[in-house]
Amino acid sequence: MSTLTISKTERIDVRANVTVKQLLQDAARACHKSVSEFLLDAGVTAANQALADRQRFELDSIQWQAFQQALDRPVQSHPRMKALLTEPGVLD
Repeated sequence: MSTLTISKTERIDVRANVTVKQLLQDAARACHKSVSEFLLDAGVTAANQALADRQRFELDSIQWQAFQQALDRPVQSHPRMKALLTEPGVLD
């Protein structure tokens, strides 16, 4: 969703400290955008990502049956996955 094609009728106020404001201004300047355009674009992108897994997905009857079968399958053990999730990693 591009902010350039949307009629802007609503206002959003944001408060930030001096450091954050300067960071946003620098980033906006680097992207050749105003701070408002930069924040709106970034906000819309973040909102879409946050809501992506909460959207409605429709399946036809064949896809629904496959989905149900996948849910009904017994859980399989994956030792390598278990080790990956339980053993300390390189950043720990």
